[in-house]
Amino acid sequence: MKRVGVLGSGNVGRVLSDGFLALGHEVIRGSREPAKLASWASGAGARARSGTFAEAAAAGELLVLAVKGLAAETVLDQAGEAALTGKVVIDTTNPIADAPPEGGVLRYFTTLDESLMERLQRRFPRARFVKAFSCVGNALMVNPSLPGGPPTMFMCGDDPAARAEVREVLASFG
Repeated sequence: MKRVGVLGSGNVGRVLSDGFLALGHEVIRGSREPAKLASWASGAGARARSGTFAEAAAAGELLVLAVKGLAAETVLDQAGEAALTGKVVIDTTNPIADAPPEGGVLRYFTTLDESLMERLQRRFPRARFVKAFSCVGNALMVNPSLPGGPPTMFMCGDDPAARAEVREVLASFG
C-alpha cells in the first residue's frame, strides 16, 4: 500500500481520496486551509489525515493534483519542488478560464500550442506528471457503473514507468 498525497479540498480530491482509502492506502489531503478538511479526516478513518499542500506532497509517495486549473501552478509552488521531485503526479486539472462560456463553449486559459500539463512539466521538470481523470466527472472516477462498463480513461505523460503506475491506479478504480 502507498501513502497518497492529494492536493485539493474539492469534490475531485474527496472522491479520489476516498477511493484510495477504500483500497487500503494511506491518504493525506492538502489544502491552503487544512482546517476545512478536519471533518473529512476524522470521519475517514485512521489512514486519513489533512495538512498543507507542502505536508501532503512531502508525505505522499504518489501525488494527485486535484485543484482548479487556474490554481495548479500556485498549489505546486506551495507544495515545493523538492517534495515533487521523482514522484508521480496524477494531474486531474483542466485549463478552464475564469470566464463564462462563449456560445455555450467553455473558454480555456491555455492555447493550442501549450497544454496546462506541458506548462506544469516545464515548471517542475523533476516531477513525473501523468494526466488522468480529467475527461470524466468525479462521479465516474472511482468504481463507475455504466451499462457498457467503465468509461475509457484517457491519460498521457512522457514517462513510461509513471504511466504504468497510473494505469494500475485506473484499473484498481474499476
